[in-house]
Amino acid sequence: MAHSATEDHAPTLPPGVFAAALTPLHPDLAIDHEAYAEHCRWLLASGCDGLAPMGTTGEANSFSVAERIEALERLIDAGIPAAKLLVGTGCSAIPDTVALTRHAVALGAAGVLALPPFYYKNVSDDGVYAAYDQVIQRVGDAGLKLYLYNIPQMSGVALGHALIGRLTKKYPHTVVGMKDSSGDWNHMKTACEMFPGFRVYAGTEKYLLAIVRAGGVGCISATTNVTCALAGQLYAKRSSNEADALQQVLTKVRDTIEQYPVIAALKRLTAARTGRDRWRVPRPPHLPLDDERFEHLKADLERLGFVPP
Repeated sequence: MAHSATEDHAPTLPPGVFAAALTPLHPDLAIDHEAYAEHCRWLLASGCDGLAPMGTTGEANSFSVAERIEALERLIDAGIPAAKLLVGTGCSAIPDTVALTRHAVALGAAGVLALPPFYYKNVSDDGVYAAYDQVIQRVGDAGLKLYLYNIPQMSGVALGHALIGRLTKKYPHTVVGMKDSSGDWNHMKTACEMFPGFRVYAGTEKYLLAIVRAGGVGCISATTNVTCALAGQLYAKRSSNEADALQQVLTKVRDTIEQYPVIAALKRLTAARTGRDRWRVPRPPHLPLDDERFEHLKADLERLGFVPP
């Protein structure tokens, strides 16, 4: 296992397009590590600048701590560069978050993406601050680069600007960015304005061009598991005259996929790309997308002129 990075030598997460990587499963619902590495290699070769494994799209909270540790180790052993990884580590229990975070830092991951504790709702900012503070103190590693994960529609816990300000003031070299999946453009834009140098990634490619223009650094998205080439093209041409037209197409594709259960839809599209039927399977409580709805999805995408890879 790699030694922990020092603050001076900690890798910097690249800007640009990230995929919130899907997690393939065997029929017994165990992680298919071979298919996982294969998919991640394909994403990096097809327009993604980095990957966010074990996030919401990766069904992280349907896996145990031991499963998540093994998944990351085997991904890196398979040649996926740790310096391109933003690893999901947030759990309801602080010791679990600490264990996953320490492990990711030790393996050289460029950052960790940390949900707030999400089981209890209507908690105060003081409580959320205390939870993040405990994690950072217990990890106790100058190489830790922690990205806040704001996804209140799933977690039930919103990360407001006052909380971000408190954390970045106390830990300016540790709390370095955020994935904002709230869908609230004003929240993302204001974070970019209030905290110069704070690395804001939009949680959808719908805001890729807007977030970069506002001073953010890119997007970390579920649907870039299939839109990676188009999103990568947009990011590469973000300063060109083509950028706005490309963004319009990308937004329409994202909006279309969002009309279906997203994880199940993306897994069906990935099964079609790879020829591996195993990709169809999510872990409960998610359910597979049935054939009829999948045919509707493909037809909807084809009407946009988008042919999934």
